[in-house]
Amino acid sequence: VQLVESGGGLVQAGGSLRLSCAASGIVFEDYSIGWFRQVPGKGREGVLCISGTGVKTYYSDSMKDRFAISNDNAQMMVYLQMSGLKPDDTAVYYCAAGLRSCESMSTMSSLYWGQGTQVTVSS
Repeated sequence: VQLVESGGGLVQAGGSLRLSCAASGIVFEDYSIGWFRQVPGKGREGVLCISGTGVKTYYSDSMKDRFAISNDNAQMMVYLQMSGLKPDDTAVYYCAAGLRSCESMSTMSSLYWGQGTQVTVSS
C-alpha cells in the first residue's frame, strides 16, 4: 500500500490550497481515506474522511465551512480543498487509508499513512 500526498506549500491567510493523495496497492472502493494533520509538539488530529462509497465525515466542525473532500475512483485520488486558510491551519497534512468506516478511523490506529505534506499559512 502506498499513499503519496502533494500540493502543500506556503500560502497567505485567506488563501486556498488543494492537497492530493494518490493511492496504490489497494482496492480503492473498499477503503476509506482520510486527511489528518499534525503540528510539531502536538497530537495528530482528524480533518476529513471519505469512504469508498463517497460518504464524507468531518472530524472537526471548525473546518466544515472551509475544507472539502472529494475523490476520483478511476484515478485512485483523494483531494482536500482548503479555503479561507488561517495561520492555525499550519501543519503537516497526512492522508491515511483504512479498510473500515471513516468514523472508526478517527482512532488513527492500524491505518496506512502517507509521508505528509507541509502546509504553512502566513499571517
